[in-house]
Formats: sequence, C-alpha cells, structure tokens
Amino acid sequence: MSPKLNQALLAERLKLSRATISRSLADHPAISLETRQRVKELAAELGYQLSDARLAARAERLASHGNRPTRGGRADKASGSSREAGLTVGALIGIPDHPTSMTVYSQIVKGLRARAQVERVTLDLCYQPPEELDVGRIRQGAMSQIRNNAWRGALLIHPFPAQTVAALRRRLPLVSILERYAQTELDIIDVDDAPAIAQLVRLLAEAGHSRIGFVSWTYPVAGGWIARRFSGYVEALFSLGLEFRPKWVLNVHQTAAPLAPRAVSDRVAQLLEKDHVSAWVCAADHQAYGLISDLSERGLRVPQDCAVTGFDGLAPPAGLPQVTSMAVPHEQIGAAALTRLVNRIANPLSPYRKTLVDPQPIPGRTI
Repeated sequence: MSPKLNQALLAERLKLSRATISRSLADHPAISLETRQRVKELAAELGYQLSDARLAARAERLASHGNRPTRGGRADKASGSSREAGLTVGALIGIPDHPTSMTVYSQIVKGLRARAQVERVTLDLCYQPPEELDVGRIRQGAMSQIRNNAWRGALLIHPFPAQTVAALRRRLPLVSILERYAQTELDIIDVDDAPAIAQLVRLLAEAGHSRIGFVSWTYPVAGGWIARRFSGYVEALFSLGLEFRPKWVLNVHQTAAPLAPRAVSDRVAQLLEKDHVSAWVCAADHQAYGLISDLSERGLRVPQDCAVTGFDGLAPPAGLPQVTSMAVPHEQIGAAALTRLVNRIANPLSPYRKTLVDPQPIPGRTI
C-alpha cells in the first residue's frame, strides 16, 4: 500500500517539521524562499495541493498574526512587500544617528533591506546607543516595539552590554552581527578577525618591519572585536619571532588609561622616534585613516616614515591613501543575518549557529 499523501509525508521526505510544511504552502514570510520552493516543488511532483480557499484563509491568518503596527521611537521602517508581509523584525543599530558617515553600518543595512524584499519581511531600523538601551523603560523606542510584540525577532548591529543582550534574548529571538556573546541561545554572523590580522602582521614583517605596534580607539561599549583582533596580532608576532612589548599596545588593556584619538597619534609618533616602532596595526579602518591624517599633520609620511594597516575595507577619505586592510563583505553579512533570523523564527528549536566569514586582503598603499 502506498503511503497516504499528506503534509506528514512531505515533512518526512524533506526532513522538515509539519509546521514548516504548512507555512511553506501558505507562503508564510517566516519561511525562507528556498524552503518554500522546495516544499512546493515536492508537493507538485507528488500531486498534493490545498484548495484555493484553504490556502487563502491560512495565508490571511498568518499575515494578520505577524503584521502588527509599529510605534514611535527612533525607528525607521524599511519594508519588503509591506501589504503582503506578515512578519516584522527589528534591527538595533548601536549608534545614535542615521549611519550616513558610517560606511560599515550603511553596507549592513543595505544588505538587510535587500534581503527583506526577498523574504517579504517588514524591517524596522532603530538607532540606539547601546549604553542607553534600558530594557526596563517601556516607552523607549526599541523596548516599546518589543513589549508590544511588534517585532518577532531582532538583529543586533554593534556591541551591546551582555546583560542587555541576555534580557532581550528572554523576550525574542536574536541574531548578532559582527559581535560574539557568551549567551548560547543566540545566532551569530561575524568575521574571522584573528587570522586576518595575523596575515596583515606577516605582510608588515615581509616589508622589513620588526617592531610593530597595535592601536585601537575606545568606545562606550567595546565588545570583543578589539580583543579578538589583538589576539591575531599577538599570535603573529610570536609565530614570527618578533618582539612584543605591552607599551606598544594602545587602548586594549582594560586597566590602562584610555587615550583619545589625538593622544593615540601623539603616542605613536613618540614610539616611532624613541623605540623605532615603524609599523602600526589598527583595529579598524576608521582608526587607521584617523591615525594617517594625524601623523601627516606632524610631518610623518605613511608609508615612507611609518606603515599602517586597518580592517574593514573602507574607501579612503579625500586626500588619504587606500589603507592596506582586510575587506569585510558587510552587505552580504547583513543579508545572511536577516535570513538567519527569519529561519530562527520559523524553527525556534533548531541548533544555534555561529558563522564566521573570511575577509579578503586589500593591498592598499600604506605598507
């Protein structure tokens, strides 16, 4: 006897849950486009179909469940097919204003918007300084959205305090972009920092630099990305047999007095003169371009007098050379994070994932 043709059979053949099969047949936006297509193709192949009336009724119920009104705050709505979208997710971006001058954030948001169109998801962008996000303030923009169940899930862009992340995770699914947290119930899409920084250190050594420093800026919520990039620097120095001195490391150790960007440049110039530290690995491109500009004001040329590397792959400001760096595919990371969140909402019990993306070298003109 042939097995009964129903959704249970489709689920068994595709190794999916019956809920995913049902939602796919109803075109629920919480299910990825790829999965919906797989389900429909198998259903057509086996001759399974729901009546038009049942499909319409199911789609209407699912849409009305997910498409809740959004409220105030500093949220900027960016939707896919907003009339059809039944799923709204939020993106908490850890800066106070629209990221017009922050290319990294702009690229991530571009990827989020594009994928939201594909997934038919409504995307709310909320610019929120991480140190000011108070999970106890009901009327605060982001928390208002969460408490009113306007968001089915959220994307975290920029480091947020660990206790804030834990509190948010108790309320809704999260995907972190470019930051890793100790919480296990969290999906993460990040860049593989340490090996990429080690590659930059090797380039500096190949260019003849034997005294190499590491520099970062300070931030209200630093996160772990600076420490991870610093670890790649240390690993490369030791593997190459190069000298390591703590005083050649600026703004990394938590107990050290923080230095403002101009003070960082002053210290770099001093160490170049006194200790002959002729190369500096910066934790990010925006730091590197700031350092190059400040050194130029002091009459120090890059790379003739001092080599500098960055990280991110950002285009140089006017009048500055392209920094030797590692290009991070921020737009693609944003798109992948949106799909990961949609899949997490559809499959809340699936294993959590940490995806690390390899950046690509940019030769630049600063070594």
